[in-house]
This record gives sequence, C-alpha cells and structure tokens, in this order.
Amino acid sequence: MDKKKKKVSIEGLTPAEIIALAFDWGSWRRPDQAVPKGDWLQWLILTGRGWGKTRTGAEFIREEVNRNEKRHLHLVGRTAADVRDTMIEGESGLLAVCKGDQNNMPDYEPSKRRITWPNGAIAITFTAAEPDALRGPQCDCYWADELASWRYARETWDMLQFGARLGMHVRGVITTTPRPVRLIKELIQDNTTFLTRGTTIQNKSNLAPSFMKIIYDRYKGTRMGRQELNGEVLEDNPNALWRRSDIDKGRITNTPDFTIIKVGVDPAATSNDDSNATGIVVAAKDNQDPPHFYILDDMTQEAATPKQWGEAAIAAYNKYGADAIVPEINNGGEMVEFTLETIDPNVVVRPVHASRGKITRAEPVSTLYEQGRVHHIGTFPELEDQLCDWEPGMDSPDRLDALVWAITSCNSFEQHYVATGLDVNPN
Repeated sequence: MDKKKKKVSIEGLTPAEIIALAFDWGSWRRPDQAVPKGDWLQWLILTGRGWGKTRTGAEFIREEVNRNEKRHLHLVGRTAADVRDTMIEGESGLLAVCKGDQNNMPDYEPSKRRITWPNGAIAITFTAAEPDALRGPQCDCYWADELASWRYARETWDMLQFGARLGMHVRGVITTTPRPVRLIKELIQDNTTFLTRGTTIQNKSNLAPSFMKIIYDRYKGTRMGRQELNGEVLEDNPNALWRRSDIDKGRITNTPDFTIIKVGVDPAATSNDDSNATGIVVAAKDNQDPPHFYILDDMTQEAATPKQWGEAAIAAYNKYGADAIVPEINNGGEMVEFTLETIDPNVVVRPVHASRGKITRAEPVSTLYEQGRVHHIGTFPELEDQLCDWEPGMDSPDRLDALVWAITSCNSFEQHYVATGLDVNPN
C-alpha cells in the first residue's frame, strides 16, 4: 500500500520559520523514508528510480551526524563522479539537505575526498572501483549508494564491513535500484538487514510529468520496468542464452597474461535520445588450451555521435593496449571505419559484417560461458542485464553485440568467423 505524506501548512509562519520548515525532513518525508527503529545493522532501500533513495540516504547521514553524534563516516559510490555528482553535490545530496543546518553546515574538500562538519564529524569518500582504498580506514556509520551496480561489489562491500568497527553500534544505509546479484540476495536474507521496498509511482508528486508519461508509460509491465520502476529483484529470463550463475562462477578480479585483446563495437545508427547505445566492450584471450576469454571493460556510449563513440572506442583501444577495434558495419558500412581512422589514423580496425542471424553468432559465445571459459573481471551490471534478459527474437541489444564481436574476433581464425556467421575484412 502506498504510504502518504502528511500535510504541511505554512500559514502563520514567519519567513525564517518557512525556510527552516523547508529543510525539516520529518515534515516532508513519507513514513517509509524515516530511519527505521530496531536493532538492525544495514538499512537496505531497494526501490525503483525516482522513489527518493538519494534524499533518504543523505538525510540518514545528516541525522546520524546531528542527532546520533556519528563522527567517522564512509560514503561509497559506484564511481568518483557518482559520489561527487549524486551523493554530495546532487540536488538531493548531502550539501543540499544540510543547507538548513546553519550551525552545522559541512565543508566539502573534493581534493581530499572529505566532508567536515563544524561539530567534528568527518565523512571520507570511496569508490567501488578501488576496494583496497577501504582497507584500513574505520567508520561508525556509512552510506553505500547503488550497491547493485558496483564494479567490484563483493570486494568493496567486504572492505567496508571490515572497517565498520568504531563505537557501540555501527550501522549504515544502502540505497540501490535492484539487480539480481548474489550480494543483494544475501543482504535481503540477512536477519540484520532492515529492508525497505518501493516503486517510482510512490514519489509521483515530486517527479516531472514528462518522466511519468514517457518513461513510466513506456516501461511499465516490461522486465526492465519491473526492475527499474517497481524495484523488483528479477530472476533470469528462462529463454535467455546466458545465466547469471555462469557469469558469477567465472567472475575474477585478477588479470592473467593475454595473447590478444580486441575492442568490439556495435555502432548506433543515430545519436538522439531514443537511439540505441553504441556498444563498446573490451575482451581478451589467454594462452590456455582451450583458451579462456576475459571481459575487461564495458565502455558503451549512450546517445553518442560518431565522433563521441569513435573517441570512446579509441580510448579503450589505447587504455588496454588492444590489437584491434572490431566494429560491426552492417548499418554504417565504410563510414564506421572512416570515422575511427579519421580520429586516429594509426588505430588498427578490423570491421566485421554479420551475414547470418544473431542467434547463430550468440550461441557459440554463450556456450563458452556455460563451459566456464569466459571470465568477467569485476561486474558489468548493464552488460550482464542484457546478456541475461535477451532471448532470440528480441531486438538487438548493443552491449551484447559488442561482446560477441570482441570474443569472436579474439579467436582470429577464418573458419571461426565463417562458422559463426561473420564476414571479416582481412585487411
């Protein structure tokens, strides 16, 4: 059942009282956004987009600092940009919600990854891309944002927990849109977790009508909508070629020596907001017999122009010292190769043309996963969602296509291309 906000009246208030009321979270929040009572250790807020997770997480930290006198806090997000732009400087982030605390407004020092309150509380920022940075620092409170999308979720979470050892009762809040990753499932089952679920529609009054009309109407009832809007933790699509259990079994954090590295690219035909993304996935092969394959990165670009996705693909090529960029040219033809070589004439481009159906190309790669011969180095949430949701007959997914091109091209034998329905340019 939707929990309603209580009505707030400003009649008879002075201007100063109205300003104070604007920052009085207790007057505006819904009941399910209040810090829960009880002896829990982690408050898991598992809800759809737009529910108010960020505001709730920021208000939790504010309350812990002001009322419960927490002094050593950790803020952990998916990337440094996410921590800065969403958790701290965002519209519902820490700096915004603390503006009403005239006597305890924190000071943010980005270069030191630190927020300091006048009462002595200090919050240090961390990212899930560098789990070892959490090895050693201690805290008495934390906020973990978008845990289900962390690159090294298990490693980062474990380091965060090892450091949560100051004071008599350490606790933290986890704000995340759900994904059916193992860590999220474990936290749901943990008896020290207080679980809050919610949907996008609960916060309808605070969301743009255009969002509700376009996004909500478009995705409600779909698998993506059930996850992103309703906050459901979905299991695998039974008709999909990939299984999360196979991906999880092969997941590693350390990189072996590689014999070949390729950047697979599935270019989008257009660059407007409604276009497909341009899939950019980096894969490698080792020297085992039979060989194993490794997914090094997903650098997919949303609504990117040819110049933007070309620069991103070349950045991946240079970052990983790749042997070649492997773009699919069914839609762009020679323009795809021309775009890449115009940006960097020294880049090695090996275009491929899909001459047979997608299932013919995808099945050999999904079989490698079943055999335990593909390893994701860390977690790639959006890519893994596509792999485990796509079924033959559905529209072409960009990240999946880029992965298939990258892995297939790492097996650079002509007969392999022929067997999987690719025509490769030998030049």
